[in-house]
Amino acid sequence: MESMAQKVALKFTRVNFVPEKVTNRYYHRGNSVQIKSPTTTLTTLPSRNTRLFSPISVSKGAAGAGAGEEPELKTIPIGDLVSSEVMAPHDLKDERIAGIASAIRVIPDFPKPGIMFQDITTLLLDPKAFKDTIDLFVERYKDKNISVVAGIEARGFIFGPPIALAIGAKFVPMRKPKKLPGEVISEEYSLEYGTDKIEMHVGAVQAGERALVVDDLIATGGTLSAAIRLLERVGVEVVECACVIELPELKGRERLGDKPLFVLVS
Repeated sequence: MESMAQKVALKFTRVNFVPEKVTNRYYHRGNSVQIKSPTTTLTTLPSRNTRLFSPISVSKGAAGAGAGEEPELKTIPIGDLVSSEVMAPHDLKDERIAGIASAIRVIPDFPKPGIMFQDITTLLLDPKAFKDTIDLFVERYKDKNISVVAGIEARGFIFGPPIALAIGAKFVPMRKPKKLPGEVISEEYSLEYGTDKIEMHVGAVQAGERALVVDDLIATGGTLSAAIRLLERVGVEVVECACVIELPELKGRERLGDKPLFVLVS
């Protein structure tokens, strides 16, 4: 029978690390956003689904530990190691979430050095993981009397329409400036450097409707908060925001005010 130390050592050897020197920066919608002082330290060993967004504690010489002894731990900052694996799901109650998390690829130094890009194209290549993603959202919203699913350009256009069809709601695209052909209403939001706008067709939604706002990822929350303001300006009730991925260190939830946020992977 394997000792606890042997099991810990085996678990650690299954994690592949890429010795890339990176900064704590992420890339989303043309923005480079930075985590200045990550403080969270995980006391569990990294597993197959662990993404090293914060400093972690890993085993050091666990194979040599005596029976019944706790393995020695040391802290490795994210700036020193980047896991080749994917982000750990924040909720393991549903086994489908682990599959979704493992299908998401994180690419260091894209589109420029120091940036970690959250790539969902690999999720889309996995029919089961993609279906599970849509199913989890549909199961949550099918009985919430939602009449509008508002998808944020561009990857919100991937997840929003199948959710809307499944729950019997209309899909409303929320686009960048000069992309919609008709009369539009717009809302400005701030970027790391400068500002941008999000737009929606006039008449696409009606006062009193209930809306779900969908995007692939929440980082700083600027785009989602602009989408909420835009819908509320015309009298729509925003029930919730839904994203596949959250980068919690960037505190995007705080910009949403009292609007709830539902995510699958963080």
